[in-house]
Amino acid sequence: MTTKSARRRSREFALQGLYAWLVSRSDAGAIAAQFADAQGMARADQSFFTQLLDGAIRQATELDAAMQPAIDRPVSELSPVEHAILLLAVFELMNFPEVPYRVVINEAVELAKSFGGTDGHKYVNGVLDKLAKSLRPHDVAAQK
Repeated sequence: MTTKSARRRSREFALQGLYAWLVSRSDAGAIAAQFADAQGMARADQSFFTQLLDGAIRQATELDAAMQPAIDRPVSELSPVEHAILLLAVFELMNFPEVPYRVVINEAVELAKSFGGTDGHKYVNGVLDKLAKSLRPHDVAAQK
């Protein structure tokens, strides 16, 4: 069994928080507070979790607009899990240039495999591949 990195745990908790926010539209602080004592949270990168959850909620409208050209339907028709994963990954692509875009995509695909529908990871991968070209053009070009 492989152990999860602190950042992977942070992404998992942030995904769950974003899902809860998408479903309930509760206050971000209240959602974050629900995770304070969650099992495994002590092994997560708390600062990264807070940055991801708060930032993705705060920038949700901008993130939805950024992802719209790469998705094949209105954002409102995405499953809440895929929507939350894409919000998280697009936020990370746009705000954490020090994290390689391939790492962001891989982490999102792994989240989709764990939490999403049967082929959700393929959809998430395709959308993020397209978005990486526009959000991180220099990084993508450097990989070729």
